[in-house]
Amino acid sequence: MDSITHLFYGGAIAAAIAPAKHRRAALLAGAALNTLPDLDVFPLRFCDPVTEMTWHRGMTHSWFVLPFVAWAVWAFFRRRGGRVAQEPQRWFWAIFVCLTAHPLIDSFTVYGTQLFWPLPMKPLMWSSLFIIDPLFTLPWFVACVVAWFALQRPLADKALCAGIALGVAYVGWSLTAKALVERQARPALAAMGLSQAPRFSVPMPFNTLLWRVAAMTPDGYVEGYRSLAADRGPMVFKAHTSDVQALREAEGIEAVDRLAWFNHGFMQAREEGGRLVLADLRMGAEPDYFFRFAVAERDADEWRAIVPEQIMLQRDVGAAWSATWQRIRHTGEGNLPTGEGARSSSR
Repeated sequence: MDSITHLFYGGAIAAAIAPAKHRRAALLAGAALNTLPDLDVFPLRFCDPVTEMTWHRGMTHSWFVLPFVAWAVWAFFRRRGGRVAQEPQRWFWAIFVCLTAHPLIDSFTVYGTQLFWPLPMKPLMWSSLFIIDPLFTLPWFVACVVAWFALQRPLADKALCAGIALGVAYVGWSLTAKALVERQARPALAAMGLSQAPRFSVPMPFNTLLWRVAAMTPDGYVEGYRSLAADRGPMVFKAHTSDVQALREAEGIEAVDRLAWFNHGFMQAREEGGRLVLADLRMGAEPDYFFRFAVAERDADEWRAIVPEQIMLQRDVGAAWSATWQRIRHTGEGNLPTGEGARSSSR
């Protein structure tokens, strides 16, 4: 999830577990602790973009690592005396749950989380929440604000319980919405001979009413959209090509294999200017994907590895949201109404 959400998500969790007399300290500690796993982004900035992307949410998000970090943080502050020493048991669980809850909620996004690092498992990506979702953030935010001012009064306890309950319920709704979309996608894909094709579904930005479903094909992939508010009848999918031959030829190049592992094979390949460019199909939409990397270049009849380069595109967030909002409310032919709408006019 985004950093702002983690602040309030962690603050509410810690404040609900820590003693009421330590409430404001718990809100601040929870916000800091729930942000801690994402600090891996700073050392990764010194790496190439493929390493940066695929190692993020790795070791610092592992349930095999974070319990030891929680114990170390708790032991350090307990030795220093103060609040943790006064209520060591409550504070241990506040720290432990707050830290381990961070990668858990991250696993509900499509980016994926290496929850069991260092096991060689692909990142978990339940993909029922967009990385920024105001309706998910809202209950945690309100709970923290009320608890900050209500302190030890019963209102604070009620706000924290209600905020956590609503946050968890929203995750439950997102999984329900995902299941509904998957159920509607299955017959349409089966009619195209793609019933067994690898596929994923993911909510579009800032909501859980409009979803995108993509499935891999022998020569590329198909993509379709479903608005739970407006669409009726069979889903409509549009086919897109990928240079699958070039992708096969580039197997064995470290960046190619690493990306294929990280994105579960949901990847588009194109040759652009003699370079092999790979796009992560999970984040973005045709023709604009957030993560595109040049990873190899032509050398006679072979691909030669190069230092990966991320190809950045400017985006008009306002136009993207406008297109998304229109598509939520109005049925379409399987795609957003503006294919290029998410791109900035300055590009």
